Amino acid sequence: MKQVLTYIIVLFTGTLFAQKQQSASTIDVNYFKGNIALHNNDILHLIKGHPEGVILSWNKKTFGHKAWEQRFNYPDYGVSFAFQNLKNDVLGNNYALYAHYNFYFLKRRVMFRIGQGLAYTTNPYHKVENHKNVAFGSRLLSSTYLMLNYQKPRLIDRFGLQAGLSLIHYSNANVKAPNTSVNSIAFNVGVTYSLEETEPEYLYTETDVSYAEPIKFNLVLRGGLNESDFVGSGQYPFLVVSAYADKRLGYKSALQLGADAFFSEFLKELIYYQSVAYPEEQVSGDEDWKRLGVFVGHELFINKMSVVSQLGYYVYYPYDFEGQTYFRIGLKRYFSKQIFGALTLKSHGAKAEAVELGVGIRL
Repeated sequence: MKQVLTYIIVLFTGTLFAQKQQSASTIDVNYFKGNIALHNNDILHLIKGHPEGVILSWNKKTFGHKAWEQRFNYPDYGVSFAFQNLKNDVLGNNYALYAHYNFYFLKRRVMFRIGQGLAYTTNPYHKVENHKNVAFGSRLLSSTYLMLNYQKPRLIDRFGLQAGLSLIHYSNANVKAPNTSVNSIAFNVGVTYSLEETEPEYLYTETDVSYAEPIKFNLVLRGGLNESDFVGSGQYPFLVVSAYADKRLGYKSALQLGADAFFSEFLKELIYYQSVAYPEEQVSGDEDWKRLGVFVGHELFINKMSVVSQLGYYVYYPYDFEGQTYFRIGLKRYFSKQIFGALTLKSHGAKAEAVELGVGIRL
């Protein structure tokens, strides 16, 4: 009996050890300092010092156990926490939490990270106490950050070094006015630490097998809340109905062609407000607030996630609002081969209109 128990214990501990060797993770701490980019003259009075902060990240490494990991050169995925002092009492400080991917190039010496998450700002706009903060109209913000680093892992034992450039974006996407947003361009330097003594070998089993699908048809419903640029004009719901066809070009990419129908209540209110408050702009108040657009797009597939980018043009545009061209960028999550959820940002150039939460079907 003792021999059986001994065998079970050895087998169990051996299995745990083998499982442990199948994965590896790292942490890194980056200090950054830079400048706020002047993308809008309305924030000129907010650019005073050189914003600085810290980004703390945990990264789960991949080694090719799944085919998508090999196709994307064994990326990492993980979470990041960031603190940023914007060096301006009007703007305050920002705290952010992100989910991110790391992609590697040039023999894994160059790392490109993209992170998306939510941020909390300590001093948003207030019509009495902080009327100068036209950048952040709410405490809760959407945030994206990009990081491009050259790195040397395990330079001294488990410790490594990295340095590069970062871009950090904060915006509430016009959920509440004002919202001119802030973009920080910074130099960063940091330390990496490998949590395991050794790492498993990378697997090279994926072959360049071509992949194709017939044209698929998609229907997506998107919605949310937003507000016009006039502070205090109110938050209103919107609905976007999208229909498009897509064609997979391979495992990674698909092209899209389709149309959008926009039903934005804030635009209805804006038309009425301008007709009353700004008669010199010759807005009658009877203009149709609905819009129709056509778009082309691209979808990049990463496991069950994908990155969507679209360029659209309004073909029905009875009221002039921010120009006739629009953009959409965001993430999709496939729950099955047919059903997906989407979180996207719609903008006109650098001017965000709305964060869209959607659900869709692909047939």
